[in-house]
Amino acid sequence: MAPGGGTAYLEGMTDLHALMQQAQAMQQKLQDAQAKMAETTASGTSGGGLVTVALKGAGEITGVTIDDSLLVSGEGEILADLIVAAHADAKRKLDEANGALMREAAGPMAGMNIPGMPKLF
Repeated sequence: MAPGGGTAYLEGMTDLHALMQQAQAMQQKLQDAQAKMAETTASGTSGGGLVTVALKGAGEITGVTIDDSLLVSGEGEILADLIVAAHADAKRKLDEANGALMREAAGPMAGMNIPGMPKLF
């Protein structure tokens, strides 16, 4: 064995151990972020506030508010369009909030495509 060869091996093992600890810490951060994402809420509006849609987690609709002025005969198509638009607004906001949580959890790993890991934006 070359002189100092054992020391280099031990240093390599220490580096691997530190890397494994960092990976475990990041995994915990990602799990925490996913738990926060499940509780994240966002509301979207359309028609100048005539329709509001509330979302939670990955996009579950938790509420819809419709102004009474839209509840008249013949306004069904307009109402449907406003609901779709409000949902799209809420979904965009929810996706932005969830993306921020994941980027924060991923830290310097955000944007990297590592096999076996979820895409981190």
